[in-house]
Amino acid sequence: MDKLRLNHPPTHPPANPVFSAVDVEAPARLHLGFLDLCGDLGRRFGSLGLAIDAFPTRLQVRPAPTISATGPNADRAERSAQRVQQMLGLPGGVRISLDAATPRHLGLGSGTQMCLAVGAAYARLYGIEPGTGELAQTLGRGARSGIGVGTFDHGGFLLDGGRGNGLAAPPVIARMAFPEAWRVVLLLDRRGEGLHGAQELNAFRRLPPFPAEGAAHLCRLALMQIMPALAEQDLDPFARGIAELQRVVGDHFAPAQGGRFTSPAVADALAFAEREGFAGVGQSSWGPTGFVLASGEEQASDLVRRLRGRVGDLSPLRFMIVRGCNHGSLIDTYPFTESLRKAF
Repeated sequence: MDKLRLNHPPTHPPANPVFSAVDVEAPARLHLGFLDLCGDLGRRFGSLGLAIDAFPTRLQVRPAPTISATGPNADRAERSAQRVQQMLGLPGGVRISLDAATPRHLGLGSGTQMCLAVGAAYARLYGIEPGTGELAQTLGRGARSGIGVGTFDHGGFLLDGGRGNGLAAPPVIARMAFPEAWRVVLLLDRRGEGLHGAQELNAFRRLPPFPAEGAAHLCRLALMQIMPALAEQDLDPFARGIAELQRVVGDHFAPAQGGRFTSPAVADALAFAEREGFAGVGQSSWGPTGFVLASGEEQASDLVRRLRGRVGDLSPLRFMIVRGCNHGSLIDTYPFTESLRKAF
């Protein structure tokens, strides 16, 4: 189908749904850090990110007289559907059944993936396939990072080019497969949430200016160390590059989040991992979720065993081993049978 520009909705939207149901599964992601918080070249932020194979958002939409949703984060799903209906002028409602949702405010990209999953499913139900970037813009996502859009479309390891002067989400300018053997140990703090909403906006306003030489260092790090090491599947320089980016960006954000990392418990566990020889440690977005890069399942499992032994059973931390997800969202459509069409 032709791509639909969302700022030019169809003059005559479809009168009836094309499919009886649409399923979407969208992967979660880690935001590995910004590259240019200075912005003196006309673009600001720029991000590195990684789609992961845990905490996906899975939902199904079906035609209905009104908009409703059931399951985890149903309120967010309903709001997204209402905006899509208004934007496209769709004549019918939708019933959204959520099987799973990425947890909110843990730095895993829950808001963007929910909005894009609902928007893509609802539009496709009526035979419309909007561009993901424009869908994100319309739904108020991707204000600073294009990693969420890239995760939905492509998965893998992603680099976006930062926010320009327009309203469009930052463009994804590079996408690379994440090695199948590598693992990421997630450190999840049951007690906390990362900054979001008005708190996040206020934090960005209060932060001091970021030096141009710092941005230059991070961009060089990404182009000349992190991404070449990933292309050659050489974990050590990749991990050291990610950790250096995390140190620079985390220290810049420290006044807003109480330190280099949001959760003191996560910070302590990451410091332990570093002492144990793991170079690639960091925090996704505003946290509190931390991560440690590992060469494979055995090394990751050994680290988790040592971390659990260190923090004890009463710790608020839990640990999870994940892989990179080298594909974007999965979308399945179901045609109307004759009996369903008559019922509708």
